[in-house]
Amino acid sequence: MIVATSVGGVNLGDIIFTLVSFLFLIFIVVGIISLFVMLSRKNKQLNRIEEKLDRMNKTKKNQG
Repeated sequence: MIVATSVGGVNLGDIIFTLVSFLFLIFIVVGIISLFVMLSRKNKQLNRIEEKLDRMNKTKKNQG
């Protein structure tokens, strides 16, 4: 049984390896970008929460 066939002088195994390697690189890039986007959103959310707490502290000090 022949496992790897040849298409125009290029082995099918070489094509599959190249595609898998390319997809792996794409997943790494997408993962890094997703990480930065997620961290940026989390930082913005923390800033909003901090601003709300500051406003609550000011109103409590003004009332007391």
